[in-house]
Amino acid sequence: MSDLAPVAARLTEPQALTPAGFVNDFYPSFWWIPAGILAAALAIKLPSIIRLWTDPLLRAVGGLLVLALSVFVFVAPSTIAWVNRVTGVPNISGPWVYSLLTAFCGSCLLLIITWRNGLSDRSPRTRAAMRWVLGTYAAVIAALWILFALADMPEERLRDLDTHYANTPYAREMIVLYLLAHTVATLITNALIWNWVRTDGLDSLLRWGLKFLGVGYALQLAFDAAKLSAVGGRWTGRDLDWLSTAVAPPLACLSAILIAVGFILPHTGQYLHDRRQVRDAVRELRPLYRLMKAGSGGGVPRVLRTPPELRLIRRETFIRDGLLTLSRFVDADLRARSYEAALALGHPPDRAKALAAAVAVLDAADARSQGRELDGEGDGSGFRPSSGSGSPSGSGSGSGSGEADTTDLLRDIGAVSRALGHPDEVRAVRERAAAVAAPADGGRAGDPVGHEGTER
Repeated sequence: MSDLAPVAARLTEPQALTPAGFVNDFYPSFWWIPAGILAAALAIKLPSIIRLWTDPLLRAVGGLLVLALSVFVFVAPSTIAWVNRVTGVPNISGPWVYSLLTAFCGSCLLLIITWRNGLSDRSPRTRAAMRWVLGTYAAVIAALWILFALADMPEERLRDLDTHYANTPYAREMIVLYLLAHTVATLITNALIWNWVRTDGLDSLLRWGLKFLGVGYALQLAFDAAKLSAVGGRWTGRDLDWLSTAVAPPLACLSAILIAVGFILPHTGQYLHDRRQVRDAVRELRPLYRLMKAGSGGGVPRVLRTPPELRLIRRETFIRDGLLTLSRFVDADLRARSYEAALALGHPPDRAKALAAAVAVLDAADARSQGRELDGEGDGSGFRPSSGSGSPSGSGSGSGSGEADTTDLLRDIGAVSRALGHPDEVRAVRERAAAVAAPADGGRAGDPVGHEGTER
């Protein structure tokens, strides 16, 4: 008995878990990992799909996510057993999963063709390619069910249907057909994707999405190679079932995740980019918004869960309304002098124009707070026409049209707000313009920039 003790001890010691053993141990729950990721991706994408339902490419991406999610839900052993039990037909889950996978491959190929050529491309070549894909993969799905009906597959297999029935008449043809259809679609799609990646002038988000797709479809080819090798091993009498049950599942899971990311990234990335631009625009208008808010005694009411786009529209409307109320206080002469002062300080024309407008708006806010109003000339608008030759608005300097000045201010609120965000530059321009005007204007424009709106 003492001689058998070391042997017994070795048998009871925990064995190192190999990659194949890991997959086998976690096989029942393995498929729910990509299913959960795909479900999360679909949930993230669903609001955009519903809101932009008229976008066919967006609908197609949603359909692909649904198909990919369905594949991983129905390939899980628990779901396979449930479908077989509910229908009362052993192994009916086999052609059902094969059909879903075939439909997913054909849909990917259709989407790539449409995506690359554009929705407006209805050339004979594009239409012929789409008809070929639809016809071929519809015929493959129909053939899968016909072959299943002819095959004798009485023993339920939850994990190794492909290899267990690899030598069974009609079942063998069904298995090979779905694998070949999958391989052909993957090869064509992969070739189209990598040719597209090498195209010049692609958007960076689109290029990265295509790269994810390319890697995902390369893993699909590895999946097909593992499955076909395992089936071929059965034909030659070799046991390569581990390729089908331990190697192919992780490849399929990782491939599905990368493909989902590849399809989602260009749309989601562009959406996030647009949202960031809107948020940046809202933040950019903050200095001018605070100045208008200080003069009106109140701002835009805050509403919970307000979309950034609506916040931007409300802020722009509030600012423009505030500028219109300030219009009778705007000194066009001061604005022209400030423009020349900004140019003299070395600012480029566009920046000088924005700084001059900022000085004019600050002066108008000060004038309103002190109860001063410029004496209007000509049209009674309250604007004093510019007598200088340098017009920051680009309108006729001789006329000094108040309407042109108002139009410029209303149109360039982003540039004016950015200028107000740099109070030191505004102060320098204002002081220089005041120094030029001091002998003739009695120092009215010489008040330094100390308005509280620029420091907020």
